Amino acid sequence: MVPPTNPSYKGRYNDPVPVSNLKDFGDDFAEFELFDGIDEAMPRTFPGGAPLSVENVDMSQQINKPKHYTTAYDTQSLVVRRGHEFMVRVTFNRELVQQDDFQLEFLIGSNPSANKGSLVVVTFGSRRGGPWAGRIVEMQGGSVLLSVTPSATAIVGKYRTYVAISVGSGMQRTKRNAATDLYMLFNAWCPQDPVFLPDESERMEYVLNDTGVIYQGSMGAIVTRSWGYGQFEYGILDACIYILDSSRMPIYNRGNIIKVVRKGSAMINSQDDNGVLVGNWSNDYSMGVAPTAWTGSVTILQQYANTGVPVCYAQCWVYAGVFCTFLRCLGIPTRVITNFSSAHDNTGNLKTDLIFKMDGTPDRRATRDSIWNYHCWNECWMVRPDLPAGYGGWQVVDSTPQETSDGHFRCGPAPVAAIKEGNLCHPFDCGFVFAEVNSDVVFLKKDRYGTMEVFKVDKTHVGQGLFTKALGSDQYMNVTHTYKHPEGSEADSRTMTRLAKVELFTTLSLRLNNQNNCKLRLSFQTQLGSDIELLVTLTNQGDVSRKVNCHLDISVVFYTGVEANHFKDVDFPVTVAAKQSEHVIVKIQADEYLPHLGGQNSIRFILTGSSEEQSVSAIKVVTLLSPALTVTVSGQPRLGQQMFVTVTFTNPLKEPLQNVFMYLEGSGVLALRRPSVSWMEAFLPRLAGPRRITAVMYTSNLSQVSGATCYITTPL
Repeated sequence: MVPPTNPSYKGRYNDPVPVSNLKDFGDDFAEFELFDGIDEAMPRTFPGGAPLSVENVDMSQQINKPKHYTTAYDTQSLVVRRGHEFMVRVTFNRELVQQDDFQLEFLIGSNPSANKGSLVVVTFGSRRGGPWAGRIVEMQGGSVLLSVTPSATAIVGKYRTYVAISVGSGMQRTKRNAATDLYMLFNAWCPQDPVFLPDESERMEYVLNDTGVIYQGSMGAIVTRSWGYGQFEYGILDACIYILDSSRMPIYNRGNIIKVVRKGSAMINSQDDNGVLVGNWSNDYSMGVAPTAWTGSVTILQQYANTGVPVCYAQCWVYAGVFCTFLRCLGIPTRVITNFSSAHDNTGNLKTDLIFKMDGTPDRRATRDSIWNYHCWNECWMVRPDLPAGYGGWQVVDSTPQETSDGHFRCGPAPVAAIKEGNLCHPFDCGFVFAEVNSDVVFLKKDRYGTMEVFKVDKTHVGQGLFTKALGSDQYMNVTHTYKHPEGSEADSRTMTRLAKVELFTTLSLRLNNQNNCKLRLSFQTQLGSDIELLVTLTNQGDVSRKVNCHLDISVVFYTGVEANHFKDVDFPVTVAAKQSEHVIVKIQADEYLPHLGGQNSIRFILTGSSEEQSVSAIKVVTLLSPALTVTVSGQPRLGQQMFVTVTFTNPLKEPLQNVFMYLEGSGVLALRRPSVSWMEAFLPRLAGPRRITAVMYTSNLSQVSGATCYITTPL
């Protein structure tokens, strides 16, 4: 892991801005330092006849880690959370007497400075020290147990520890010792920390849970995907600090939760800053790993930290999973959110514009906005002292590169409460998130001269449901109500009126006098490889019978709503009696769509119809359900005892699978492996408690095949 170099800042600063935390600073602090105003060392008499010196410094990990909930971190160094007391045992060469004067010094980054918070002095007597509190807990001969309480706003990262003793004309320090380094994290258990989360069950889930599930698919066909966050695995904490180093974020800003989250959002993608992940929404993943093949964040972060090269490839759930690992690892409460029917407003007008030609077919060249089947982002918990009261709590942060924010591809933190109420003037990126969850879909028809006319507005298609993993369960929790009021409610009307007043949103009040409408739905859930039956329902609310000429556009689409392959058009007339509905079933054979999937599993149906001067339209995206892997474990589930995991799978297709790869991973039990075709692997559990093993199978002609199993590892 090579830290980034620091370019010259001469002419702007006296010294370079410290941006490296993991660099080996060597003996960066003099072992003996004269007091200011003294030119040479002077002898001093010592009570008891012997000068005080340090024989050993013990960071008391067995005491500190359980109290700070950091036992699971796979590192040799102490990991603590700011704002909470930790213990250090210092063994001196003799018992302390009243005249002895010593202090602990904690340094982070290069050129540490007390006024920047990167050099902290902790004293244990009447002499005034720095912002961290210190006290002597007990003394037994020369062994002294010291208590240190960092401030709740301390810089987050890796500190170096020294003991300094006053010896008359200066301070005598211990030698640099990597064994006394400590990591400082944000603290969701500390009421004074901006990330304080009051509920213990939420802290267990959103800070300490190292596995989880991410929801994919579409409304009515929600698919669960297991993900290993692995924030406690070997090298991950250093990798997260390395990301901040690579971003050249000043050390003294790393205690500011808003700045850390915003920088992380930019650095998880590589779009403009050589960050962690390269996005790829094509079907060509030959230069890396397909997004659907990842089982978790650990391998991605380890590879990035070891090489400094962005990892290929990612899509939104991979970005969200890795960002969740980054944030939880640093102690920030975080969860993954999935928004079904998520709009991407490219024009910034808080609407989603879909443009059609005169014959009713989609105008793919003119349409700039898109509607993703689903989109995954993160929420993290924090107070927002930069905003009015009421806008703390859950904040949207998104590392998927979609639009720039202050010149970088990033998003948030955007207060969920502000998005719900339409107060989009608050930082950061509230307008973009509002459009993702609550924009109207505007259907426009373009004539031969390029003039556009609105013929339909759908106020319910976008943001059909927002879900996250429930506490202590793999079941989903619906959080849609936290983002928007019920459609058509009085509160929803107030939100839209508020936006219209500040000219952020133009309300469309259309008098279409349209007496026809249509709906599309599936006759049943469709497994990949099965035929699709689409039920078209046309309703005539008028007083006379009408003939509707329907056009059905059928395409394979990426989950982002972008067309991958258009493979069929169906035209059919339907006569609908007055005040009646007519049903038509359109059947698509598996042999018709399978050759066009190309690794995708979504098919979009766009129906348009016309009857005299009236038009109808509807959109339906069908998610084809992939078969699941069956994962089982055997053996004694105890720490350090060998166990076995077996994966089985049945091919549902009529053709053999091509280029098959298997991936297995389980946080705390099993590092990422690519097993042979036997699909049985042995492993030794490292962590006790509930554990999850995730299996993913990637092939070039079948996507989204995964499975998982959960079990409990008992302590020795």
